[in-house]
Amino acid sequence: MYQQQPPTGIMPYYPPPPPLASNQPLPSNPIVVIAPHFCAPYPVDLTISKKTLSITEGNFGVFDINGNNILKVKGTLLSIRDRRVLVDAAGVPLVSLQQKIFTCHRRWQVYRGDSSDSKNLLFSVKKSKLLQIKTKLHVFLASNTTEEVCDFKIKGSYYERSCVICHGDSKNIIAQMDKKHTVKSIVLGKDTYSITVYPNVDYAFIVALCVVLNEINMDRKDED
Repeated sequence: MYQQQPPTGIMPYYPPPPPLASNQPLPSNPIVVIAPHFCAPYPVDLTISKKTLSITEGNFGVFDINGNNILKVKGTLLSIRDRRVLVDAAGVPLVSLQQKIFTCHRRWQVYRGDSSDSKNLLFSVKKSKLLQIKTKLHVFLASNTTEEVCDFKIKGSYYERSCVICHGDSKNIIAQMDKKHTVKSIVLGKDTYSITVYPNVDYAFIVALCVVLNEINMDRKDED
C-alpha cells in the first residue's frame, strides 16, 4: 500500500500502524539494551525464521513487514557453549550469545559485539525453575548483580509459540510471540513465528531474547 525503501545503510522504514488498543500497556521510557536506534515510536512486527537447511545449527533470519532481512543470527560449528552471534543487515556483530557451562538452570549470557569478555556482558537469561511445564525465564541486566528481582520475564508456551515478554517482575508486556499459520510461514518452514515489539522497546534486544528462548527450549531432555 505504502512501501518506502530506505537509503543504503539506513534502518528499514516502518510505516506507522494504527494506535494500540487502550488496554495495551506502553513503556513510559524507551527500553534500550543493545542500541537506541532499534527503538521505534510504534509497534514493530517481525518474522523470525530458522534456516533448517543450514549446516550450522542456530542460524536464523529476521524479517521486517516488507520482507527485508534486517537481522541475522549465525551459529558456530563445534562450539561447546552453543555460541550464536546476532548481526545487522550489513553483517556487523551486535551481540554474541553463549550458554554458560556447569549451570543447572540453563543460563545464557549475552555480550556486546563479537565478544565474550565479562566487561562487555549486557544481560543473562535463565530458567526460573529447573523443571518447568510452562516456559518461564528470568532476564537479568549486567548491572543487576544481586539478581533478587529480574529485569525482564518471559512466560507462556514456547512449543505453541505463544509467549510474552514483560518488563521486570510485572505483567507489563513489552513484546509477544505468536505462531501464525500463513502461506509465507509454510514456505519458510515450521520454525517460523512472528514477534510484535511494543513502541519504544529495543527490538534487537527482543530478537536476542527470542534466540535464547529457542535454544533453552530445544529438545535436550537428557541435559536438563
